[in-house]
Amino acid sequence: MATILYFGKLSSIFGELSEHTPIPVKIVDTKSLREWLDQSRGFDGALLHKSVRVAVNSEIVDDPFPVSDTDEIAFMPPVGGG
Repeated sequence: MATILYFGKLSSIFGELSEHTPIPVKIVDTKSLREWLDQSRGFDGALLHKSVRVAVNSEIVDDPFPVSDTDEIAFMPPVGGG
């Protein structure tokens, strides 16, 4: 099972900081994973925003990047400062 981490406002939307979930075989990259999670987890488009960065196994990557069922995948929205 993949470990999915949600940071910032994404964890508030989802209601959890992380989840362990099997990735369906049709999900082969970060782009399709974003779309699947956004729809199936009720993010209402938040995961699809271009400002949300993705890291696979602690490395920030650009879409589409290959993913597997053994990866740790983090979704990170932009951080505001003051």
